[in-house]
Amino acid sequence: MIVNTSRFGQVECDEDRIIRFPKGILGFPRYKRYALIQPDQDSSFFWLQSADTTDLAFVVTDPSHFVPTYRVALRPEHLMELGLSTLEDAQVFVIVNKRDHVLTGNLQGPLVINVRQCVGAQLIISDRRHTTRVTLMELPQEVEAMSA
Repeated sequence: MIVNTSRFGQVECDEDRIIRFPKGILGFPRYKRYALIQPDQDSSFFWLQSADTTDLAFVVTDPSHFVPTYRVALRPEHLMELGLSTLEDAQVFVIVNKRDHVLTGNLQGPLVINVRQCVGAQLIISDRRHTTRVTLMELPQEVEAMSA
């Protein structure tokens, strides 16, 4: 299937690789189908692009690359909702935001995806050790040219 994006134009994606979020993503409940796009083979960041509208996409990443101690405790109802029998079939992503020269991750609202069934959910974690804006990395500031 072809997924239209505002950043990459048309992207081909296998229909069986489309991730379904039955409840949508927080703030976007109408949009339930997404393609995970990796813009660069070596990148830790992906685009979670809506397959239903061109202009909706989120930058996401695996939080364990930046916060090794981060764990999502899935309750039995989460496992059932996602059709998971084991955590090994789950992939966790967090939505990334850029604030000035800092990339932050929403560790209180992780996206948990059943990779076998391509179904996901955004969970709301009440653990206050992590916030919605945990620093993942600082970006290098552009060097301004000095005039002579």
